[in-house]
Amino acid sequence: MASRILTRPLFAPQLASPLRRAAATQIRLAATKPYSDAPHANTIISKPGHESIINSTSADAYELLVAQRKNRPIAPHLSIYQPQLTWYSSAANRITGVTLSGLIYLYFMGYAAGLPLDSATVAASFGAFPYGVKLLTKFGLAAPFTYHSWNSCRHLVWDTGRMLDLKNYYRSGYAMLAVTAATTLWLVYV
Repeated sequence: MASRILTRPLFAPQLASPLRRAAATQIRLAATKPYSDAPHANTIISKPGHESIINSTSADAYELLVAQRKNRPIAPHLSIYQPQLTWYSSAANRITGVTLSGLIYLYFMGYAAGLPLDSATVAASFGAFPYGVKLLTKFGLAAPFTYHSWNSCRHLVWDTGRMLDLKNYYRSGYAMLAVTAATTLWLVYV
């Protein structure tokens, strides 16, 4: 089956030597079978200033497409940005919310399945733990709970249209972290 490859200029000026004929083009494959070996398939290459048609098979065109995709610049991601409180707090709020929801679902699924998770059994089991394990368990439950709770209060303030400028965002962010640390420690040691 014949396939036609339409190309557009790419913003990378120099590519590897096998791709030099394509003159920095981005190829879009318009074929139903990318691996078919049709001997009469055509490749249309657009270069700045002229067009040319090169006879090739679909497999050759697909290999060229794959090679050019490897040379494309990837979209900017977290690696190019300076870490900021804004995206750390957003990610942490989502992670703590999913963690707490998952723990609650697991607890109630176990309770519904007939596991001994009533209050007296859980309290007796927890009381039998060594002191260090108790502290770690309490911290592991208290930290995401307090963080998510205080950060959600901050979001509710934003929903009223207040504190939406960058200065207040950082001020409320650091205040939320301080209150989270204090209430986590209080819950762990009480």
